[in-house]
Amino acid sequence: MALAALFFLCGLSLVAYIIFPPPPLDILVLGLDARPGEGTVTRADSIILMGVHPRHVSLLSIPRDLFFDVEAYGEQRINAVHMLGEMEAPGRGIVLMQEALDNAFGIHIDRYLRLDFDGFVALVDAVGGVTINVEHVVDDYAYPTEDGGTMAVHFDTGVQTMDGAQALIYARTRHGDDDYRRAERQQQVISALGGKLLLPWNWPPALAAITQAADTDINVFDMARYAPAFLLNFGRFDQRVVDRELITTTVNGNATANVAALSDWLAERFD
Repeated sequence: MALAALFFLCGLSLVAYIIFPPPPLDILVLGLDARPGEGTVTRADSIILMGVHPRHVSLLSIPRDLFFDVEAYGEQRINAVHMLGEMEAPGRGIVLMQEALDNAFGIHIDRYLRLDFDGFVALVDAVGGVTINVEHVVDDYAYPTEDGGTMAVHFDTGVQTMDGAQALIYARTRHGDDDYRRAERQQQVISALGGKLLLPWNWPPALAAITQAADTDINVFDMARYAPAFLLNFGRFDQRVVDRELITTTVNGNATANVAALSDWLAERFD
């Protein structure tokens, strides 16, 4: 009965979404480079902009080493901006990141989702793992461990199901290729999570994991209001990485995003 009621409510939500679509929603997704007990005064390990639009859901990955102008700090590596803000005051890091990216890309970030490593693992495990099509062999002989050491990791090509710990390694490993491939893997994992969230019975455990293991200003109303966008797009995301072809330099000679080359794509997918 409960499952039938859930499907009925999903159907009503889809109809309402199609007839009265909500405005676009831009979300900043941050993965923090924080080990257990380190708190939030840490760098951002992954930086992704998600645009939720009635016609599509889009992901834009921003490499950690690009420079952006930051109020009161000047040009800074984007992965360090979060830490600088958190050193000022708890919660300031996410605000400083939002302001820097808003100004750079000419958008308005509405919400954020901030996860550390433990939160990421908890979310993936909450939905029963994710299925990933590994397109290239991945070998990393210097993957960082929690105790400050390193270990070797390997992923064969092909479709495989990963639990939270495996998905974290897959999303973070980078010594076998580069940050651009790494960003593509992170988008793969997020897309796979989106596919799992098409199943209504995964919503309660996912919500519980986000509530307990993540920091976000996305509320239950937002989730209910924008969930149809993921359903209507069948969990598929329009994915893009700010890679070598989309990088230019600042007046100080630092690498940054070529916003002019991205302007049309951004205008169609972000508000």
